[in-house]
Amino acid sequence: MKITRRNFTQIGLGTMAGIAAPAVWSGAHAQSQPIRIGASASLTGPLSGTKNLVIGYELWRDDINAAGGLLGRKVELVIYDDQSVPANIPGIYSKLVDVDKVDFLFSPYGANLTAPVMPFAKSRDRFIIGILTLAANDTIKHDKFFQAAPWGPNGAENWARGFFDLANGNGIKKMAILAADTEFSKTAAAGGRRVSEQFGMQVVDYQIYPPTNRDFSAILRNVRASAAEAVFVCSYPADSTGIVRGIQEIGIGDQVRLFGGGMVGTQYASLLENLGPALNGITSFHLYVPEPTLKFTGIDDFLSRYAPIAKQRQVDPLGFYIPPFTYAAGQLISTAVKATGTIDQAKVSQWLHANAVETIVGKMSFNELGDWTQRRVLMCQFRNIQGNDIDQFRQAGKQVIVDPPAYKSGDLMSLAQSRKA
Repeated sequence: MKITRRNFTQIGLGTMAGIAAPAVWSGAHAQSQPIRIGASASLTGPLSGTKNLVIGYELWRDDINAAGGLLGRKVELVIYDDQSVPANIPGIYSKLVDVDKVDFLFSPYGANLTAPVMPFAKSRDRFIIGILTLAANDTIKHDKFFQAAPWGPNGAENWARGFFDLANGNGIKKMAILAADTEFSKTAAAGGRRVSEQFGMQVVDYQIYPPTNRDFSAILRNVRASAAEAVFVCSYPADSTGIVRGIQEIGIGDQVRLFGGGMVGTQYASLLENLGPALNGITSFHLYVPEPTLKFTGIDDFLSRYAPIAKQRQVDPLGFYIPPFTYAAGQLISTAVKATGTIDQAKVSQWLHANAVETIVGKMSFNELGDWTQRRVLMCQFRNIQGNDIDQFRQAGKQVIVDPPAYKSGDLMSLAQSRKA
């Protein structure tokens, strides 16, 4: 479904795709063809909680157009609803390239939806920026792919390495791994097993559960029986909620000192508001939190502009997780186009491979696969959560960065200790 004026209003997601930002254009500008950037987004379906990523694209577009556009041409977005269905992706991206004639592509959100578009992007030799997609280019090896998320090189193993660095640094020898039966979760779990073994840890429990599972009592009892000291969890929002509730109801045992790692959903305001104090002690990945050690030029301004739009559209009010990175994805394109003076995809790609780019989420530089040259995934421990007021998460000290060391804002506390604090 293409975003139109009518259905855009119905879904509450701002201006119509392809309509330029409010800006004054001269006759010469108006005569130029716009630079068009295409993408799909999960406006409906089980991943619709990520639809706030569109705000990042729009704010970047608005900023570029207000400053005169790119190469004297305005920027337009063409965005379709993929309905969270991988089977919809090939048709959408074929239309973007062959009918809409877009100049650049953003991928769908995440690994499951991006996997179908990567063979197409390579076969058509198209420039594409990955939106939080894990290990998307490891096998395709497309030279015009660039990853917006800070997974770092060899992302399948290394994106959550901080969790295992913490385990190793705290003398943990026994690891349990839980994962949903999905591409992302199983890839992350397999990487976690390999990293555990590299550190000499024993994987004492390895459970793959159906993605529709909501009762985790038996799974958590198995973990407790295994005497694991750390539990690496690769889950999606609904099962993340079920697992946290399960710990709250039946416990996990005081021998577990570190729990979490790859829990998707612990970054979303809706889940934070729902679970509140039940999150205390959980350590999970994040990409940005408002800790004093993580200040980048433009991020505070972005979030202040994001908040009223999010409120109007009734999407995630915090916007820490995805929108800053979709804005930064736009910054990659605009910086490279300005530097090269062209929208030639080969030249833009060559420039990005050779140069670092300053963005609102920090400096990005890329290796030959288009992944960040350095991993900067955060491991954050929930602390001192009181009640269910979402505004408390705008404060420092609620999601303490315990890894990586360069951005650390506090030391790891054991699960039991932090839940009692």
